Amino acid sequence: MRVLVVEDDREAAAHLARGLRESGYEVDLAADGSDGLTCAVSGEHDVLVVDRMLPGLDGLSLISALRAAGRATPVLILSALGEVDDRVTGLKAGGDDYLAKPYAFSELLARLEALQRRGRADQAVDDHLEVADLVLDRARHRVTRAGQAIHLQPREFRLLEYLMRHAGHVVTRTMLLEHVWDYHFDPQTNVIDVHVSRLRAKMDRDFSQPLLHTVRGAGYRLGPIE
Repeated sequence: MRVLVVEDDREAAAHLARGLRESGYEVDLAADGSDGLTCAVSGEHDVLVVDRMLPGLDGLSLISALRAAGRATPVLILSALGEVDDRVTGLKAGGDDYLAKPYAFSELLARLEALQRRGRADQAVDDHLEVADLVLDRARHRVTRAGQAIHLQPREFRLLEYLMRHAGHVVTRTMLLEHVWDYHFDPQTNVIDVHVSRLRAKMDRDFSQPLLHTVRGAGYRLGPIE
């Protein structure tokens, strides 16, 4: 497993890299956000460990830019900011996990292993999904409906993929929070409603048959009306 560590504290970076290498990982280092983004986009890493407070480009901006570039590499955020709002902000920026400093190295390893297992599970699933005339090509990060390209942001793409994998079934807000946003608690925001509304506008607005339906009091269902 190849890890990119983006950390500006040289001593902390060296300690982390040494521990990871002793645990069998290949480790690349970047000392600021700009270099970290360049390495993340150009390299082939299995996971990124990104400090939130970085010179040049802060960690959350790095992650947002990475996701905007279509890169889905799992990211573990490290930060001295550990309140619920801080974690929510980090996850909404595109992070896959969030670990507050100071942390136990054994916990960091366990979280990296969990991200690795999740990555393997993602690779094992079907890369080509179809619901009616809607087609999602996961390998090419491409969505079309009736042959017409639909341009989605990374989180919208992940939301649609999850809905398509559960087509015909009601998907609850809790399911979306856990599997699309990786929240294991309700942040009490309208983030789901906003993303569903944007997704519906892009995939249903120009077509006579709507596919994304709200099931009042329950959640959402993707598929043609039977």
